[in-house]
Amino acid sequence: MKLFSGLYDRAMRWARHPKAPWYLAGLSFSESSFFPVPPDVMLAPMSLARPEKAWFFAFLTTLASVVGGIAGYFIGLWAFDFIEPLLHDVGYYDKYLQVRAWFDEWGFWAIFIAGFSPIPYKIFTITAGVISMSFLPFVLASIIGRGGRFFLVAGLMAWGGKPMEDKLHKYMDVIGWSVLVVIVLAVIVINLW
Repeated sequence: MKLFSGLYDRAMRWARHPKAPWYLAGLSFSESSFFPVPPDVMLAPMSLARPEKAWFFAFLTTLASVVGGIAGYFIGLWAFDFIEPLLHDVGYYDKYLQVRAWFDEWGFWAIFIAGFSPIPYKIFTITAGVISMSFLPFVLASIIGRGGRFFLVAGLMAWGGKPMEDKLHKYMDVIGWSVLVVIVLAVIVINLW
């Protein structure tokens, strides 16, 4: 059944849309302060669809993400009492406590590493505000960490270019169904364990 190749075709059409960079910037900003979807889901196909603009897309993603991170910082600084119950409701409170412990141990490097961490970046930005981390080191670490991640993603996609796009299109259904089977098996194993 060709479910995933159709979704892939649609994603690649959206990636070539003239307003796609605006959507990428909006997603990057919001992910750093409150939204759960990482910008990589747009950055990767956009860089693959238009490899000649990959570095621009990475720059745009980094810039919008850092500005969103600054918004997250001020949310933590000025509004943590308001969002603390939300962290509990969405299941991020334990991650918040873990990130806070990382800040206690590593400080500046916690934000730098956050760019590559599977823990949502917004937790780091909000926590940096809660603990009143020095603002300039926060911004600098955000630029380096987030920029490193986004330029790596864009670079790999641009490097693959049209040949990678063609191979992905050819094998997308096999890849999609395989990933789905692995996820189902992982859920079964975790529930039985």
